[in-house]
Amino acid sequence: MHTAPYADDDWIALECDESGLFCVVQLVDTMPPRLIYIKERGMDFLIPPADNHINYNPRSFTGSSHLLRVRLATPEEIVARRNLAFNPYDCHDSRIFYPHASANIETREEAVFAARNAVDGIYENDAHGSWPYQSWGINRDPDAALTIDFGRAVTVDEIRLTLRADFPHDSWWTQATVEFVDGSREVLHFTKTAAPQAFAVTPRTVQSLKLFELKKDDNASPFSALTQIEI
Repeated sequence: MHTAPYADDDWIALECDESGLFCVVQLVDTMPPRLIYIKERGMDFLIPPADNHINYNPRSFTGSSHLLRVRLATPEEIVARRNLAFNPYDCHDSRIFYPHASANIETREEAVFAARNAVDGIYENDAHGSWPYQSWGINRDPDAALTIDFGRAVTVDEIRLTLRADFPHDSWWTQATVEFVDGSREVLHFTKTAAPQAFAVTPRTVQSLKLFELKKDDNASPFSALTQIEI
């Protein structure tokens, strides 16, 4: 229990006795516990600044009472089938704990369009902007690419994407390519829907994958974005 207000540039530091641990963390009570992989002997989580955390629940990291929980994951939790991309604690420049989302393009470099929004577990997609409508925004750039890094080898056999569906403001992608770190690819075809779209893929054991070659429907809106990716 931390009983003082957070200040700008504060961070939460977790120290581990060894590297390569699976832990279940809950760093704020407005966000769910999540199993993450800590590659080194610890992790740092930078508290989002008070004037720029509009992609988080507005109650997050406020006040003077902060309950934090961390424990080692059980063997059963580690091997269970789960969404390997989900990490609400992902940070923009993190390379210490996983999964981690990054992108070559984020609309105007604004927090509400950051890559991490696509793995935060929030599926509201009938609007855009501040929480809970944050998304990965591509700034209308057809060369945009999203990378999901798992930090270790994992087996992938299904991908689900929830496109942002703020129609008619938004357009939608009709097709995208997933490239795995081994160089193999899968082409995904989408329909206009707010619902998650699931794709079975040939099982592969990989450490990362990239979503790119995003082809937008030929309609009037220039905007398209991703609300969630599940792997």
